[in-house]
Amino acid sequence: MPKVEIKPVDAQGRIILPKAWRARLRTSSVVVVDEDDRLEIRPADADLSRFVDAVEVEAEHFDNYHKLRKGLRRDAVH
Repeated sequence: MPKVEIKPVDAQGRIILPKAWRARLRTSSVVVVDEDDRLEIRPADADLSRFVDAVEVEAEHFDNYHKLRKGLRRDAVH
């Protein structure tokens, strides 16, 4: 069963993870996943492969990185 704790977020956006959690995970880095209505905090060495195909993109110019990037940025704004 998951352990749930309510933690304050300070003015700089920091969250303190309990010492027992940090010791169990044995990592100094975490990945924060922003999903619509929640944030998930995972150890940096976690398997994130389930997110590989999570984004769908409509784009032209796959043969030209600069045009592709420009098109993706334009679509992100709209």
